[in-house]
Amino acid sequence: MIEVRDLRKSYGSLRAVDGVSFDLHPGETFGLLGPNGAGKTTTIHLMVGVLKPDAGSVRINGGADPTRPDVRRQIGIAPQAQALYADLTGEENLAFFARLYGLAGARLAERVAWALEFSGLADRRKHAVRTYSGGMQRRLNLAVALVHDPPVLFLDEPTVGVDPQSRNHIFDSIEALKKQGRTILYTTHYMEEAQRLCDRVAIMDRGKILALDTVSGLLDAHGGRSVIRADLESVPADTAALPGRLEGNTLVIETPKPLEEVARLAERGLKLTALHVTRPNLETVFLELTGRSLRDA
Repeated sequence: MIEVRDLRKSYGSLRAVDGVSFDLHPGETFGLLGPNGAGKTTTIHLMVGVLKPDAGSVRINGGADPTRPDVRRQIGIAPQAQALYADLTGEENLAFFARLYGLAGARLAERVAWALEFSGLADRRKHAVRTYSGGMQRRLNLAVALVHDPPVLFLDEPTVGVDPQSRNHIFDSIEALKKQGRTILYTTHYMEEAQRLCDRVAIMDRGKILALDTVSGLLDAHGGRSVIRADLESVPADTAALPGRLEGNTLVIETPKPLEEVARLAERGLKLTALHVTRPNLETVFLELTGRSLRDA
């Protein structure tokens, strides 16, 4: 569906995108994750033709250039900086953007009505956007990206600053769009979102792709071991035979197979007062690859 090859973009001495390559497969949700300043948004701008790359290429559907108007009409974009007109109503915003994509007449009315229902804003269609909550504006921002019925979506931080109800609505919406067969590029700072929504994930930092795989593949390759913390009712006399290290009365075991290790503890007859298993997740992988230091830009 989309091929990105050796994409590069610099601003003076800053290499914002430095040799990025990946493919988006038809019908998949592809996560692009990275710290602030990693190059995610610049990559999206290059992919949709807003920016011209210094080198490399983006090809859609086997070779089409994304700067071509007919190709751009196949893409819907929900930018992180919301593209909405505050003094227009939700309905007027949708109609305005739909006309930019060439919709008119009955088809325009049909798509606007669909987008309002899809975003849960039909009852607020006549209200000015400046009266909308942050979550409502995010939902409308997503609806604007969909109003012309594109097969490809670029969603850049679509849940920033939203309430839990709107966030859950956006999740459900994205899962419904995937079931319709749309191809989605999704950027986020929230690891649990990517773990829930994305078929494959690329982790990006300082303009480069550090790792790309399914979530389970990333966990296997970079997540490290699970950690079991078992609080013992009493510490046995022979502590050398314990399968881990003791921290007071707590037995700590690092293992790639936590369920099997817990079963072995039961077989040993150890009496536990508490048991906690911490499994690696996408956040573990993210921090392992990009570091734990603060990033402000």
